[in-house]
Amino acid sequence: MANPFTMKSWSPYIAGAGIGLLSWFAFATADHPIGVTTAFEHSAALAEKAVVPQVEQTNDYFANKKTEGKPPKISWEWMLVVGVFIGAIISSTLSGDRGAPVIPPLWRARFGDSALVRLAFAFGAGALMMFGARLAQGCTSGHGISGTLQLAVSSWVFILVAFGVATATAWAMYGKEGARHV
Repeated sequence: MANPFTMKSWSPYIAGAGIGLLSWFAFATADHPIGVTTAFEHSAALAEKAVVPQVEQTNDYFANKKTEGKPPKISWEWMLVVGVFIGAIISSTLSGDRGAPVIPPLWRARFGDSALVRLAFAFGAGALMMFGARLAQGCTSGHGISGTLQLAVSSWVFILVAFGVATATAWAMYGKEGARHV
């Protein structure tokens, strides 16, 4: 049997079961669903408050958080963010998949060789995704994993729309070849 830590990919069934167990663990120990964008939202709010202390008096975000009894804080969700980052590095190193190019072949064929353009586009797309996640009040892990596990209708709608938009975006950017990689 192959060592799972050296494999380039895992069975989606095993990965899904692992995510399910992690979700149970999160609910059992923190009484909170899995999600990562709230960590960034709270960090941004705390950074703004550190730079402009009086913002708490005039910003509806802080007033709403006080009303909800959930003031922004650095919490256990940052452990998930750090864990995903460290886990990705360990996984890609052990599997020998660290040599991923800055400019993938599909991007190069469609948009050229500029690493700066590729990285700027990736950063902008990530910022747009973060904005969308906060607008939807949850990210793909919050809605797609935790929300669907709880059978939340809003999460099922979110995940269907996310898959549809991802497929349409891949098609628009790369044509039929890109849609196969979604």
